[in-house]
Amino acid sequence: MREGYIPTISELQAFSACARLGTTTRAAQALNLTQSAVSRSVGTLEERLGVRLFLRVKQRLILSDAGRALNRESDRLLDELRQAAMTVMAFGGHADVLRLAVLPTFGSTWLVPRLAAYRAIAPDLTFDISARLEAVDFEADGFDAAIQRGDHRPGGAHADVLMPEELVVLAAPALLGGRRVLPDEELSRMPLLQQSTRPTLWLDWFRDAGLDSRTILRGARFQHFDMVVHAAVAGLGVALVPEVVARTALAAGDLVLASERRLTGDQPYTLIYPHRSQQREGFMRFRDWLLRQVDR
Repeated sequence: MREGYIPTISELQAFSACARLGTTTRAAQALNLTQSAVSRSVGTLEERLGVRLFLRVKQRLILSDAGRALNRESDRLLDELRQAAMTVMAFGGHADVLRLAVLPTFGSTWLVPRLAAYRAIAPDLTFDISARLEAVDFEADGFDAAIQRGDHRPGGAHADVLMPEELVVLAAPALLGGRRVLPDEELSRMPLLQQSTRPTLWLDWFRDAGLDSRTILRGARFQHFDMVVHAAVAGLGVALVPEVVARTALAAGDLVLASERRLTGDQPYTLIYPHRSQQREGFMRFRDWLLRQVDR
């Protein structure tokens, strides 16, 4: 049973609108209610909490100290309710929804283009996919699974390795001046595009080549690998990216390999999921399909 001091949603909505707009009349217009209904909701809320939430100054509503404290939390609570409702609405008549957290570029370039094929064999399942670079807390975030690098596996989670991360050096053909590949000494003098969340990639590349890596950190920085790929296509510099995220640009001839060497990343792409997801038939079917896609 709800405690008597806990506000109702309608009371919070009326309070939030009055705090934002300054009068019950304007709040009523925004909420499509009568002015008297908004006034009653605010009055009932003040009685429920035993404090004055507004000061009435020249027909304007000014938040009291207590009102300011409540306003900070009421907007957050209402926003969380809206987000929860939208999450439920995402089911859209489907029997099952899988919530996935996926590395941004891997998701957009490798996973999403394959989902239409999966929908053809599992039409009752749909997806709620979020881009996520940081590790997932499955209990707090509510995801059913994540596709991330292996070092992001939380304790107690299951993990299936999908594929190693094979990094290649790419450039627009015009940037190479007609040459097929460049030795590492020449690469070190090129504008080297940086990935801001993986800032040591070029250092690792030149260290692996036995070159002094202290002089090569120059070139534009981008947050995601797809931005680095697009920058390389535009001729802004040389990219060091996982081959899997650049296959489309390579196949189209927009980028070419600028080095014969490859660098294996320290962590593979991995499907990570909590124990509870193993109890879901829809997820296990998706997992099995995903592993078959990787094998192909």
